[in-house]
Amino acid sequence: MNQSNASHFSRIARALHWTMAALIVLMLLLGAGMIAGDPAQYSRYIVWHKSIGVAIFMLAIVRLLYRLRHPAPALPDDLSALQRLAAHGSHVALYGLMLALPLVGWAMLSAGGYPVALLGGLQLPAILAPHAPTYAALRMLHSVLAWSLFALVMLHLAAALHHGWVRRDGVLATMARWRG
Repeated sequence: MNQSNASHFSRIARALHWTMAALIVLMLLLGAGMIAGDPAQYSRYIVWHKSIGVAIFMLAIVRLLYRLRHPAPALPDDLSALQRLAAHGSHVALYGLMLALPLVGWAMLSAGGYPVALLGGLQLPAILAPHAPTYAALRMLHSVLAWSLFALVMLHLAAALHHGWVRRDGVLATMARWRG
């Protein structure tokens, strides 16, 4: 992602970041609840899971378009080339997962012959014909991508805290600036 000379992300970028962070955490919790929770609650969780997935997908598109027009603040000059590559690569991976996971979930449900019914009664059209082997493969892929997102979010959080508490280089403050 491009970088700018700004000292912090804009209010819009911060609002998108923190809204999506909350939705992603909620989504991961819902996913875990669907797998390990009360089977009687599954149908309630799945409608929320699908709806939040669509919201994340749409916000990821908005966020990516916004980010392309409003680059991130520059990283500290003393970061190594490897650290810069890791920062860039992890952000690309986060955006990729925020876009891929909902699409894979939608394709999986379509291949399983399940409706993609959202809150408010909206139903998305199937994007694949029902096909059990495709459903099974996409279900596995959806799980792998979800675990990858979880791991990457934890890594992102660890890196942010490292910048804020250990390096104290202002990187965390670019996104955690609550006023002004």
